Amino acid sequence: MASPHRHIAHLHLHTVPSEEQYGAIIELVSGITPHVQAVPPQAVQLDLTSALRYFGLSPYDVAQLAKLRLKALYDIDSSAGLAGNRMLAAMAADASAPGETTWVPADRAEEWLYPRPVTALPGIGRATADSLHRYGLHTIGQVVELPPATLQRLLGAGPARLLAERARGHDPRPVVPSEPAAHLSADLVLERDCLDPAQHHRAVLGLADRIGQRLRGEGLATGRLTLTVRYADRSSTTRTRALPESTGHSPALAATALGLLAALGLQRARVRAFALRADDLLPAGGAYRQLSLDPGDARARAAEAAADRARRRFGPEAVRPAALGRVARSGGPVLRIDEKSIFTDA
Repeated sequence: MASPHRHIAHLHLHTVPSEEQYGAIIELVSGITPHVQAVPPQAVQLDLTSALRYFGLSPYDVAQLAKLRLKALYDIDSSAGLAGNRMLAAMAADASAPGETTWVPADRAEEWLYPRPVTALPGIGRATADSLHRYGLHTIGQVVELPPATLQRLLGAGPARLLAERARGHDPRPVVPSEPAAHLSADLVLERDCLDPAQHHRAVLGLADRIGQRLRGEGLATGRLTLTVRYADRSSTTRTRALPESTGHSPALAATALGLLAALGLQRARVRAFALRADDLLPAGGAYRQLSLDPGDARARAAEAAADRARRRFGPEAVRPAALGRVARSGGPVLRIDEKSIFTDA
């Protein structure tokens, strides 16, 4: 359950700020506590524990102070959740009425958490929720009361263990200060203009695979991808899409990147270059992963980890997606990844 020694506030902004304004908001709340983590695009988490003695206020009052500063300086209203860990604080913010603050003290966390719907837990998708509902499991408390062996039979060992931990309010993740402006990008410049939609598909797939490798190598996850296509006449088109959840899993990145490509409707466009950019980076350990009932997902991630180990040992070309093989044999596009593409704006 929530630690009685930590006080985490999750502020949900009612207005989506610009990138510049969001950076200023991070700086503002850093004046209350140095332990601030960006949760783009419109939330921020603060570990208030070390700030309580300085201000001589209760955790609730310090959270109200942060909200007051946001309103006074930026005219931004916010709702807040206050609890003993990051997950409960975010859930409390989601449960707060506009402008209100929900405080879940450590000694009442179980009382507050158990009657809530199981779908309030992070990572509970529709498939998992439907499976639980079929067996009459609608609240978090009902999941906690279920014998572990029964829950494993319903969901599988891994998802059941993860769900049980979350249902009991466990979340060991610390608030890690991070800048919201960091990004990672890769680009592909073609030797000649390309009209073939199949090659467009393979090019974007290759970029997504390389972005995934870099994310996992850096221990990061991304929450948003941006695809830019440059044409033979030097014009370009850019599309951005948020991922369902922050991830460094190449198939998930590829699905989003290819969706962006399809949305452009290029057909027979004469393409000269592609660029894929991953934004909203955060440490992979701080990213929630939605529970999956598909055993193939676990196998895919295990295979991906094995491929990453092979690349580290034998080189980046040791393992490639099968769909990219034709590109390599054709001697056509050459992928260039910008090794200086991870940065943080000051």
